[in-house]
Amino acid sequence: MEPLRDGWGREIRSVRVSVTDKCNFRCTYCMPAEGLEWLGRAEILTFEEIARLVRVLASLGVDEVRLTGGEPLVRRDLPALVEMLAAIAGVRDLSLTTNGVLLDRLAGPLVAAGLTRINVSLDSLSHVRFAELTRRDALDAVLRGLEEAERYPELRPIKVNCVAIKGFTEEEVPALAELARRKPYVVRFIEFMPLDADELWREDQVLTGGEIRALIEERYGPLVELPAKASSTARRYGFADGIGELGFVNPVSEPFCSSCDRIRLTADGQLRTCLFSRREWDLKTPLRDGSSDEQLVAALRNAVAHKELKHRINERGFVRASRSMSQIGG
Repeated sequence: MEPLRDGWGREIRSVRVSVTDKCNFRCTYCMPAEGLEWLGRAEILTFEEIARLVRVLASLGVDEVRLTGGEPLVRRDLPALVEMLAAIAGVRDLSLTTNGVLLDRLAGPLVAAGLTRINVSLDSLSHVRFAELTRRDALDAVLRGLEEAERYPELRPIKVNCVAIKGFTEEEVPALAELARRKPYVVRFIEFMPLDADELWREDQVLTGGEIRALIEERYGPLVELPAKASSTARRYGFADGIGELGFVNPVSEPFCSSCDRIRLTADGQLRTCLFSRREWDLKTPLRDGSSDEQLVAALRNAVAHKELKHRINERGFVRASRSMSQIGG
């Protein structure tokens, strides 16, 4: 079947699937402390609906699937969905992004079901600062989850994601860089993006990947850039002595839109062709109204044909995404 391409000629190979809008953290850069209304059960796609859509996407050449939320591990029986997706022909890379707080009890079942990679959000190794940012005292639980993930060599790489916020993250950089050297984790710094629920983001809050790299090189000397595939969101670097790997995801200072091969599915079945889309394409209705797979393919091709050229964060007239990160899917 003809691959899934957007109007700019980019082939779509990756889908990020949000399985829930709920989360057991309240990170300041993502969610308000209180007040969000959760989706009702009937509004959220079932595992069977998700698997059907992924099967159709795989037939169009989409071979990377990442499960997200909210916090995906709060979705009941998630390993069952992982097993369903891992069995789909054409799915080459099945990963998950989590805050890690439930990972100590779920890493084993997820690996047994077929999960191959994991990203864990961790913005601070200080208990006080971790609680300040997440509004939860759960650092020890996250660290236990990471240690449990280490026990499974088939779950690699283990990526640790840190959102970089100016005035906060500078103090975290030394400990996180050292974490990459003493643990089998790829530590990645992600520039703060305008996806906070309170809409308080300002450009001067962005600590750029270049600034973080300079902080690390002051201590460890020049980092060595490592090869990465063209569609990668991160620039990869190793330490000069070969011990440890870092990543820098720089969507604000160094946009990578020209090589974007990703689409996103929200928990309530809306397709987003860009993280910062103002428009969503309804896939829940055709999944539930008896539409054929051929009709789903047509709907997917139509949506992807409208994929944005770029997110325009740094341009005059930039308009925020229509939903916050927790509602879109990380």
